[in-house]
Amino acid sequence: MEITLRDEDRLEVVLKKFRRLITKAGLFQDLKKRRFYESPSEKRRRKDKQAARRKVKAARRHDRD
Repeated sequence: MEITLRDEDRLEVVLKKFRRLITKAGLFQDLKKRRFYESPSEKRRRKDKQAARRKVKAARRHDRD
């Protein structure tokens, strides 16, 4: 990841570009996720919960159509 700076660039603008790049690449979420250790059973539980949430959402979307 690289941001090229010019002499006239302000720090706020550069930081905003950097944050946008990190967010777009998904690194920000990854850092948040890895901030604390998550045991394999917790990962499995979280993924199962996410899958169930997606399933309910898809069913709601399917019923609406």
